[in-house]
Amino acid sequence: MLNTESVRKKLAEGSYRSEEKSIGGVAGCFPSLAYYPKMIGIVQRAARLAKKGRYDAEQWIESSLYTIAALESVGVRFSIENIGAFSSLETPCVFVGNHMSSLETFALPCMIRPYRKVTFVVKKSLVEYPFFKHVMLSQDPIVVGRENPREDLRAMLGGGMERLEKGISMIVFPQTTRASKFNPEDFNSIGVKMAKRAGVPVVPVAIRSDAWGSEGWPVRDFGAINPEKPVRFSFGEPIEVTGNGREAQDEVVRFIREKLDTWMT
Repeated sequence: MLNTESVRKKLAEGSYRSEEKSIGGVAGCFPSLAYYPKMIGIVQRAARLAKKGRYDAEQWIESSLYTIAALESVGVRFSIENIGAFSSLETPCVFVGNHMSSLETFALPCMIRPYRKVTFVVKKSLVEYPFFKHVMLSQDPIVVGRENPREDLRAMLGGGMERLEKGISMIVFPQTTRASKFNPEDFNSIGVKMAKRAGVPVVPVAIRSDAWGSEGWPVRDFGAINPEKPVRFSFGEPIEVTGNGREAQDEVVRFIREKLDTWMT
């Protein structure tokens, strides 16, 4: 039985660090084999509730907590810092982070949703997977196809404005593809544009999630689990978007790059 209460309590204090413990048996030798059945169970239960219209905020948080606990049960270790950067904000905001794997989509809700309504900008394939599509669609995400950049831009700016005006914060991964190495040239300014249009701050999020492989088979988004790689999340202080937004974009990029440079060495 996975225990989520210790994760929940520590996150409520503004940070979290996994306890060090040895993992034996199947989980220690074959972490992917041990993890994915648990993940499938979490998603199936969530999907059943979502199809009945009963997958509310608390259920979403609980699924996210269970995902972290399931990863810890196979040896993955988490470090999450500075939730206080946004927890007391009086307005919605746009969270802008780098994108390494599917892990952040599962893990971020339990960090953010206790403090504010939030949803994602997601690629179309995530709302086409069996079971998972019901969970994702229940949160009213902005869905982009990545086939027509102009249409995607309109969908993100229009949909982002609509949700932010309703008090719903947005989580945006501006990279065109997931990458273990951060390249500022691939990191577009859509999150900053969205925040500027709505008149809300940007909160940078540095993410290291390559413990969850990004090249899985037969499902690409679900790759091998490698507990030797630590998982890290760090939230930066809110950034007001002024002028043309270039300064805010530079601050977001600088925060993420400096964190990743420290974590990946």
